[in-house]
Amino acid sequence: MMKKLLYYAVFFVVLLGGFYLALFWGTDWWRKKLPVINDVKEFAFVSQQGDTITNRNVAGRVQVVEFFFTTCKGICPKMNTNMLVLYKEFAGEPDFLILSHTVDPGTDSVARLKQYGDSLQISPERWLLLTGTKEKLYEAARKSYLLDDQNNEQAAIEEQFIHTQLFALVDRAGGVRGIYDGLDEKELKKLRKDIRLVMTERYSGPRFVNGIFQNNPN
Repeated sequence: MMKKLLYYAVFFVVLLGGFYLALFWGTDWWRKKLPVINDVKEFAFVSQQGDTITNRNVAGRVQVVEFFFTTCKGICPKMNTNMLVLYKEFAGEPDFLILSHTVDPGTDSVARLKQYGDSLQISPERWLLLTGTKEKLYEAARKSYLLDDQNNEQAAIEEQFIHTQLFALVDRAGGVRGIYDGLDEKELKKLRKDIRLVMTERYSGPRFVNGIFQNNPN
């Protein structure tokens, strides 16, 4: 009798395991996933083409995000040389996008950003150079993409200057999935791997709360 009960118990476990295997095989449940460490707040910036770009324009695409300025003679050219490698590597991925925000909007006008983009020979469909008000750009760097210490906003905005070599990886739904050193080859290798990982995830639309994009208060 005990052997019979044991047989039925094993059979039930195997049957249940097979059911869940069939139900979830090939879904995100079976894939390694990077945690969501923050949600991108709503934004509206202007591209090198003069177009207004918002969360809704980039939703559905995996993004790598940075902050730079066109007159930088230090880390920015090195960062964008590495970003250009990513741009070319993922050229065949229509769901991949780069967002480069200026930290010097007083200098980096739309026309200047377009000239800079032309010098890199990049397509605005795949690499956006963005400007806006200094307040909103810096807020995005700190509160959305976590690329600068929020304590640095204590000074008057005129006295602030962000100069970071960090890149952020953002998923299709606007979730920040990783922060990487844009000048470190090991970090860049991990970024490339993580981009491909995030691109395998299914996209069911951006996260909305009360009709707007997810916006975690800070």
